[in-house]
Amino acid sequence: MKTDSKSKRGKLARASGARFELKVRADLEKDGWVVTKWMNNIDSGKIIPAKRKFNPFSKVLTIGTGFPDFVAFKKDGEKYEVIGVEVKTNGYLDKEEKEKCKFLLDNKIFSKILIVKKSKNGREIIYDNFAEKYG
Repeated sequence: MKTDSKSKRGKLARASGARFELKVRADLEKDGWVVTKWMNNIDSGKIIPAKRKFNPFSKVLTIGTGFPDFVAFKKDGEKYEVIGVEVKTNGYLDKEEKEKCKFLLDNKIFSKILIVKKSKNGREIIYDNFAEKYG
């Protein structure tokens, strides 16, 4: 019985997270950013293709489970600004995710990484610059 409720809660949480990702993507595109899924990950100090995940129950192959969630770019004069966007409903990054962000910034893969979270009431989108928040 308990596993049914945990399973249902997990399913609802994933669906809610996916809806929030779509909302963030639309918000960035409204501000002139070109947004796409980031399909890479960091492993042992190297950028590698993200592993695809197969769900045998729904027969679905999930693509783009990389870190961060999105790469966005916008023309700024003669140059393009390229940023990474990680969507977290609570805004919390674990230790491994913080290390990945530092790697991406130190190696100048992105000019900045935005950590996006929901506001307390869940209606607003809050953008935090990783470098400013975690130094």
